Amino acid sequence: MEILYKPTFIRQLNKLNEDLQEEVLEKIGLFNNKDNHVLLKVHKLHGELKEFYSFSVNYKIRIVFIWSDNNKVILVSIGDHDVYK
Repeated sequence: MEILYKPTFIRQLNKLNEDLQEEVLEKIGLFNNKDNHVLLKVHKLHGELKEFYSFSVNYKIRIVFIWSDNNKVILVSIGDHDVYK
């Protein structure tokens, strides 16, 4: 699977502390293998974000993404539950 990054995602990632950035990159690596999607709690969002999906980095931090086509994912944003707003 090819993972692409929106510029907003990169800016949000760069604002996180170094330890959290490392954890995010580790989870993105796990996300690349579909067998880990249950572990990461990958799920479809609802309401205004119904075309997006999300997965957990840790108890607080989430990554929002969209499936671009069969083998591409675009990471849109990262943050706590406010990322859904």
